[in-house]
Amino acid sequence: MSSSHKFVIDTNIFIEAYKRYYSFDIAPSFWDALLQHAENGNIISIDRVKQEINSFHKNDELSEWANHYFAQWFEPTDKVTIQPHHKVS
Repeated sequence: MSSSHKFVIDTNIFIEAYKRYYSFDIAPSFWDALLQHAENGNIISIDRVKQEINSFHKNDELSEWANHYFAQWFEPTDKVTIQPHHKVS
């Protein structure tokens, strides 16, 4: 992935991959690739995604991975740079 764009990963990517196609024991390379793309600055996610993972996947392998390995790439949504800018008339 050679691009100047940064992609935001939503909850569905994590949960569907974990539950259906890319569980940690079947496809560890998928999870390694997510980390590599995050380290390269290609992908991020937001704090609300992390909250949702923690709400619905308490103490399972997905929440442990998200909180331990991917934690630094969950951007806070209260940052001014994340929120859209609107011109006030």
